[in-house]
Amino acid sequence: MVASLLARSGLSVILVDGSAKVGRGTAYSTTEPAHLLNVPAERMSAFVDDSDDFLRAIADEGGGPNTFAPRRRYGEYLRAIFDQAIAGGLVKLVAANAVSATQDSGSWELVLDTGERLAASALVLATGNQPPAAVRGFDDFGPYFVANPWSADALAQIDTVARGGGDVLLIGTGLTMVDTVLSLEAAGFAGRITAVSRRGQLPQSHGDFEPARMAMADIPAGSLMSVWRWLRRRSAEIGWRSAIDSLRPHSQALWQSLPVADRRRFMRHARAWWDVRRHRLAPQVAKAVEILISANRLEIVAGKVESARTGESAIEVALRRRGQRAAEWRHFALVINCTGPLHAISRTTDPLLRSLFDGGLAKPDDLDIGLALGEGARVVGARNLWAVGTLTKGRYWEIIAVPDIREQAAAVAVGIVEDSKHVQTERNERA
Repeated sequence: MVASLLARSGLSVILVDGSAKVGRGTAYSTTEPAHLLNVPAERMSAFVDDSDDFLRAIADEGGGPNTFAPRRRYGEYLRAIFDQAIAGGLVKLVAANAVSATQDSGSWELVLDTGERLAASALVLATGNQPPAAVRGFDDFGPYFVANPWSADALAQIDTVARGGGDVLLIGTGLTMVDTVLSLEAAGFAGRITAVSRRGQLPQSHGDFEPARMAMADIPAGSLMSVWRWLRRRSAEIGWRSAIDSLRPHSQALWQSLPVADRRRFMRHARAWWDVRRHRLAPQVAKAVEILISANRLEIVAGKVESARTGESAIEVALRRRGQRAAEWRHFALVINCTGPLHAISRTTDPLLRSLFDGGLAKPDDLDIGLALGEGARVVGARNLWAVGTLTKGRYWEIIAVPDIREQAAAVAVGIVEDSKHVQTERNERA
């Protein structure tokens, strides 16, 4: 999105990406038809100034405003936008990975894993979600444990267990777990799936509700607890879907109004309850999950994994359910880490981010879930450095859905264009 908008403004752009998923990313590079968007098509345009762009793209395929399109189709849509930007001549793709970045007098130099060096006047970090953190106790289990459910290895192991049989354990019960369950089903897996998390909460489904509107002034100021109590009362009055969605226009401002201590408290105690209601499933996906639970093929467990050991042909896991003192040992043919992306950015293994941290050009935010930012998604610590998407969660919180990201992408592009004009004016005056 950022590259396309900058090219529209006449700036030359180099996009560095060695993932082979350019324009699609992790979420939209899936090939599973069952992996659907969890936002209706009418809200999925890539552009702030053209809200019907995605709707036009799928109109000939029978898509409408309330369609939950396949994520792979949205990936095709984004890739088409990127290809159009390349065809315009101002965007160049470099199929490599950036391993370090340094700045001198405001100009950037990137070093790639190919050894190539690139110079730029501005740098945008759009690296998306970091791979999941390691799960304690599952360091050396070889093919029986999948650390990253979005890796090629994960797909291979899912195919293997679908052919070989046995039960599967998923650690985590959120959206990643749901996607993994759908992938197992698509591969023909016929065994039982157990999904475990501390609270055992499932993402809720989209459903019909009467939209409600409110002003920022209607939300009680002061503390997280006052907001939380108000939201519970409002949910009882108008329904939780309506209450939560009416917060959308104000969520970023509300987040920034809370003291850091309250944001930390939210992360510890309220995040899990918020996430399952804010990030909902397409109705078709929710129904598929419900059928699997009813058929006793999917069990959602509130509890935790206490330990694990290898058996002759499986992993033996000590699973302790919430409220029980003793753990039960279960055998699984495969265990998959579905805890979601890395939560602590300071633990990232991304070489580019590490180089920025080590060079003092960027630092984690106060919650350690993204980068410390100033106004306009500018990264604190360097000039002409921006971040978009999940790297900015600490400042904005609600910034992982397309309707939020496109607003941010547009703002970042405007900021870069304005800076570019300012630099050019200074050069002209010196000349």
